Amino acid sequence: MRRASALHRRLAAASVVLALALSGCAAGAGGSVVSVDPNPDKPFVLEGVSNLTEIARLTGPGAMNDTASVSVAGTDLGSMTNVGDRTFFFFGDTFGERDPESIGGQGGFWRSNVAAWTEDDDPTDGIDFDGWVTDDIGLAEALIEGDHDANGAEGEVTKIPTYGFAIGDTMYVSYMSVRFWGEPGAWDANRSALIVSRDGGRTWDPVEGIEWPGDSNFVQVATAEVNEGGEHWIYFWSIPSGRFGSVQLMRVRATEEAVEDQSAYSYFAGVDGGAPTWSDDMADAQTVVDGTIGELSVMWSTYLDRWVMTYSDAGDAYIREGITPWGPWGDPLELVPGSEYEGLYSPYLNPRYVTEDGRRIHFTLSLWGPYNVFWFSADLERAN
Repeated sequence: MRRASALHRRLAAASVVLALALSGCAAGAGGSVVSVDPNPDKPFVLEGVSNLTEIARLTGPGAMNDTASVSVAGTDLGSMTNVGDRTFFFFGDTFGERDPESIGGQGGFWRSNVAAWTEDDDPTDGIDFDGWVTDDIGLAEALIEGDHDANGAEGEVTKIPTYGFAIGDTMYVSYMSVRFWGEPGAWDANRSALIVSRDGGRTWDPVEGIEWPGDSNFVQVATAEVNEGGEHWIYFWSIPSGRFGSVQLMRVRATEEAVEDQSAYSYFAGVDGGAPTWSDDMADAQTVVDGTIGELSVMWSTYLDRWVMTYSDAGDAYIREGITPWGPWGDPLELVPGSEYEGLYSPYLNPRYVTEDGRRIHFTLSLWGPYNVFWFSADLERAN
């Protein structure tokens, strides 16, 4: 995502393709729409993972996809959003020219973000990209370009996509404006905001008037469309800049009008009598998961009948289960060891990419050294 002297490994997504709690699942344009089950009394059932497998390299030299033809030699992240039959992959800082011996995010022809799309629905052998968001000569083009000011200057280094969601055929992507890349796992943001595409991802524009402060807990997000009481919402599990914050939760009605109205967003403010409460004031937001959370992804697991959250901190990747979107959440369990995959970050799930009746999850994972995105799988171990 950044030059080798800056971040050791970092974000994005928060964020995350997600789905929400139990009963009545229905296919939607942005993925699964899941109804909220507010029952907090279920036991935890996730005991761990097994059969961790590196399936393929998705980007860069030697990858299963020809990314050189679109001038993508190094990139990271890879959060996913489903729109109809297509899945879009959103990548972070991208370099078209890069010394194969270099470490981390550096090189020439720097774009702050790029995106590929696919209709490949078989995750078992990797993911074949069918196309990219490109410029007039066919090279991968930034959805919204960063200013590329000097690191630490009063300005913006880059714009990093954290996660996307869809309202019908309209696609939104949340991004963070980065001001300063610090020590591994630490960076500062100016703000987070939204961009929108109304033409299938070909062009993107800022959503005017929608943003959150760079020092808030809503800089990096992961999203899901949720049916709550017969009304559809977009939920955002949100973390601050870096990998050392906790998760808070906000929501907005799943309409374009609401998404593009800052006053329509509300924040999880705790539980009253077993039911969640929501506030229009961001200052009332309560933490739903403590810890050092970075690059998170949340998904409803049909195999566990529970939520699963994956994320990275400044060393390893973890998975934990949740009973409801706001918790309780179980203890973190190791998903990918940093001792075996040094410089890992951004383990992103997608409910489209599960197999073995949901037991096997597939996910993207970025590695800082080669500075590219890889495809992994692992099996969920459920208590009997």
